[in-house]
Amino acid sequence: MQMTEPCPCGLDKTYQDCCYAYHSGEATAQSPEALMRSRYSAFVGRLAGYLEATWHSSSRPPLLDLSDSPNWLKLQVISSSVDQNKGKVHFRAFYKDGDDVAFMEEQSDFVQEDGKWYYLSGETN
Repeated sequence: MQMTEPCPCGLDKTYQDCCYAYHSGEATAQSPEALMRSRYSAFVGRLAGYLEATWHSSSRPPLLDLSDSPNWLKLQVISSSVDQNKGKVHFRAFYKDGDDVAFMEEQSDFVQEDGKWYYLSGETN
């Protein structure tokens, strides 16, 4: 990802002014939606270390292999909510599948521990 290009997460900012701060460790996501957007950008950039670090230890896979990750095109956040230390984000992530465009839709659960948000699990539709 180039610093001056639009951030993949869909906010109207450059990557440098958006998700780079999370990926570089300069900032911590302050909401489940911010974490979800930064994780989507990490999938785009194939930043496995960031994805592992933001995945709750109780559900994190032992090895995250992104070699077969699709060509992600766009993120659409449908809804997000927070209730104390738990959060939910409903989103669609569009990707290229051969010559077609497809999407995965997920309702993700997040948990906050020691002031930090983590991805817990997701249910895809």
